[in-house]
Amino acid sequence: MIKVVSFLLLGMIVLASCSKKTHPAASTPVRQPVKNPSIERKISELPSDVPTNAAATPAMPAPPASAPMIVIDETGRVINGREKLPSDISARVDYTKIARGYTPVQRQNLINRFKIVPPRVIFVPDQLASKNAKGSYVIYKKKFWYWKKADGLFHIDETYYQ
Repeated sequence: MIKVVSFLLLGMIVLASCSKKTHPAASTPVRQPVKNPSIERKISELPSDVPTNAAATPAMPAPPASAPMIVIDETGRVINGREKLPSDISARVDYTKIARGYTPVQRQNLINRFKIVPPRVIFVPDQLASKNAKGSYVIYKKKFWYWKKADGLFHIDETYYQ
């Protein structure tokens, strides 16, 4: 009898220790720009002949992008405009066609399935993208597949939000 009780007790302990514990997903806070007083002080201490705004400096071409960046967020807002994209891609991008957010049903579907709402369109340099028979792709946050379209940007695979 003692062996049966000890075996059952051991089994219950193993089951309790192996159970999956779930935690509620933390909501992502909205980041507000932080003003740095030391930088503002340095700008105010510049001599009067040094330009302090971008309008006074001559326009320079955009540097080649070396890191991925969000172009269109989940609400359809343009996060990084033409000036931050490489010149060959910025000439092909039509924001009136790609700047669309998720519908409320699609947004709720993403939240229920993945606990986050990914951006609609991202830019990734070619050296960071992967290729297969279907085309160039990028996996965002180890969950979402983005495929390269004719405009040179990566759009989320439609199977996630349909």
